[in-house]
Amino acid sequence: MEHSDISVGLDIGTTKIVAMIGRSNDYGKIELLGIGKSKSLGVHRGVVNNITQTIQSIQMAVDEAIAVSGINIKEAVVGIAGQHIRSLQHSDYITRPNAEEVIGETDLEKLEKQVYKLVMLPGEEIIHVLPQEFKVDGQAEIMEPVGMYGGRLEANFHVVVGQVSSIKNIGRCIKSAGLDLAGITLEPLASAEAVLSNEEKEAGVALIDIGGGTTDLAIFKNGIIRHTAVIPFGGNVITEDIKEGCSIIEKQAELLKTKFGSAWPGENKDNEIVSIPGLRGRDPKEITLKNLSRIIHARVVEIIEQVFSEIKNYGHEESKKKLIAGIVLTGGGAQLKHLKQLVEYITGMDTRIGYPNENLAGDSDEQLSSPQYATAVGLLMNGLNKVAKRKTQETAAVEQEESPETVETPKPKRSIFERWATTFKDFLDNAE
Repeated sequence: MEHSDISVGLDIGTTKIVAMIGRSNDYGKIELLGIGKSKSLGVHRGVVNNITQTIQSIQMAVDEAIAVSGINIKEAVVGIAGQHIRSLQHSDYITRPNAEEVIGETDLEKLEKQVYKLVMLPGEEIIHVLPQEFKVDGQAEIMEPVGMYGGRLEANFHVVVGQVSSIKNIGRCIKSAGLDLAGITLEPLASAEAVLSNEEKEAGVALIDIGGGTTDLAIFKNGIIRHTAVIPFGGNVITEDIKEGCSIIEKQAELLKTKFGSAWPGENKDNEIVSIPGLRGRDPKEITLKNLSRIIHARVVEIIEQVFSEIKNYGHEESKKKLIAGIVLTGGGAQLKHLKQLVEYITGMDTRIGYPNENLAGDSDEQLSSPQYATAVGLLMNGLNKVAKRKTQETAAVEQEESPETVETPKPKRSIFERWATTFKDFLDNAE
């Protein structure tokens, strides 16, 4: 099997770490070759807080994926989230020396590089610079300025910022686990890649990814990312509340939540009771499902309200910015019963649960198309896109060598992520 067309997505979450190996089949769908998952022990709210444990967890997940697929992994595309991520809007322009020449990739790169020079708070670094739309000589709403004439090129950017130390720590864990970084992406963007359709991104949609430690939000409108945010709590705080509220241990609380929990307390009868074995020789505890749902409901409402206030910050209430496709919920937390109804009730927006199975080959394991694997699938897709681009470039180069008199093949656009990942890799190598 050719190893050059294989990619690996590595989702380093607060509750679990997933390594997913796959390749594109002839129909452009993803064929999963192996998956490994392990309990994530050194990550808190999306941020690494114990390097040694995180390295061990990554190695466990990777080893399992290698054992299942029989393929040796050398590099992976990694997702980052965490409470230190914030985003801002920024506009910038360049004046071109010669307006008689058409605008090219180099102009866009020059403009982007300028944004990277923005002054950040101490200890922060720009992770992504995402152009939203361009202006050429004052003409607005241009999506693709390459090939146009103009002297002044202007753009609005969505800038994602994170803490240098947190990003370096993730890089360090990957390296110590014996892997190279093939790329690095913001997790909500990866999940969006896996579960949103182009129509939804066009119409306007908010993707809410409820993970164990964080809830990530990505808003798209007119096909462009408009807003991202990371809210520092997720499914784990719900488990914590159940643990405190019912005086039971975490393992039991987690089981109660996933097996019997519901975000809507009204549907449980008063007499529905679950009995939980007591600790060593103590009597079993009896917990009413109504009570359980009340605890879950209170916390979920809090999470959704925070996300909703972010959606309002983006400007969902202005008619031009309205999110017509509503909300898509994904991540492990999206599997909570009646969550969809509660989200619709609080926000008044259409809601659906996002499954990554759209992009997977037909014979994939049912379990892998669950929302909790959305980020891993998205990261894998990101890696496979890179592989495909590399191939296109190689073919173009070969063709050019064979027939040098042909017109120059335009180089495929390097995405912002790729440019950033390259600089980030150098930055990590120098840090060693």
